[in-house]
Amino acid sequence: MNIQENLDINDTVRISSRAFDPSPYLERYDNPEMIRGIYAGRFFTIYNGEDPLQKYWTLRRKALIYDVPEKPVEISGPDVVPFLEKVFARTISTLQQGRGRYCIACTPQGGVFMDGVLFKLAHDRYWYVQADGAMETWLVAHSGGFDIEISDPHSRVIQIQGPASFDIMKAASDGAIDESMKYFHAGFFDLGGQELYVSRTGFTNELGFEIYCRGEATDHLALWDHLVASGEPHGMEFSSTRSLTIRRIEAGILGNMTDMDMSMTPFAAGLEPFIDMDKTDFIGRDALVDADRRSRLYGIKCADAIPGRGSAVIDEDKTVGQMTAGVDSPTLGCGVGYVVFNEPGEWSGRSLEVRLPDGKVYSCEVVELPFFDREKKIVRGLDRSIPDIPVPAGEQSEKMESVF
Repeated sequence: MNIQENLDINDTVRISSRAFDPSPYLERYDNPEMIRGIYAGRFFTIYNGEDPLQKYWTLRRKALIYDVPEKPVEISGPDVVPFLEKVFARTISTLQQGRGRYCIACTPQGGVFMDGVLFKLAHDRYWYVQADGAMETWLVAHSGGFDIEISDPHSRVIQIQGPASFDIMKAASDGAIDESMKYFHAGFFDLGGQELYVSRTGFTNELGFEIYCRGEATDHLALWDHLVASGEPHGMEFSSTRSLTIRRIEAGILGNMTDMDMSMTPFAAGLEPFIDMDKTDFIGRDALVDADRRSRLYGIKCADAIPGRGSAVIDEDKTVGQMTAGVDSPTLGCGVGYVVFNEPGEWSGRSLEVRLPDGKVYSCEVVELPFFDREKKIVRGLDRSIPDIPVPAGEQSEKMESVF
């Protein structure tokens, strides 16, 4: 599960490395302090001994390179479009080659089974970059009667995120990638003598790119070294996903099986814009026809605490919701997180209380998501300003002064 809060760094166990896929880039950043998580059957680094605050501001002001565990699944064949129309609640036929589209797969009962980004690589070939869960098995289970092939391209994903990412990718591609590449556009590019699939997407809502390797055809360490060398003149650093988690929560990006799951409809998760009910048929559509369209998922701001997973949201001594995730927001200077209310209602703008797992109770405010940049000007490249680092008295380390 995509749980990466402060307490998780100390709540660890040892497991066999043979049970899950290690990263082919691991030797470039491995160290004794590293703690790994498991996502989509893959190991990934949730902590690497770094200062997460310093990494966060490097992300927001320069760039970070992440080795992430999202798993592309390839779907191809003559019937690929009608099959994908059945599986996903989003219209597929209008997706153009070289573009990506955020798509949700629902259960027959209308719950959220999987979310991810679907890319059209050719007229009969697509990659679905899935979140956590058994998506490949799900696709196979629903493939009866369709002339398609479902396969694992063994692609690992690298993200380069931050305002310097355009300059970095321009250098890495010898100028082939530039500002003309729009949000959710993608294509094959030569990066250091290797052909890779690159998309202008990410998991931070900062300006950024994702690079997809091609299994055994990719020299992974050479690719990593090329990207790092391209990024160093622009201040790019490697980071575990702790800084990414902070930014994705600020940005209102949900984690599958963490912030939403099969017990919630996409409407309850606030994802109605990504459900095309005008489609004649898709798995879960019948259940969604009469479903409540109101969201149950909102943001929580707390000035005096970090309301993490397991915290209860209280209205007049009655528990009305549960927190799914929470972090300390460096930009807003307060604790932020997600709450799923037991029932839909007019929650936004309400002043409530949050009870942490240790029993302490704090005041909080319910807000709409995301917490800032609601027009997504940063990720779309419309806001290229570099944010200042707020310096509350006595709270920022002297280290930060020397970094920037």
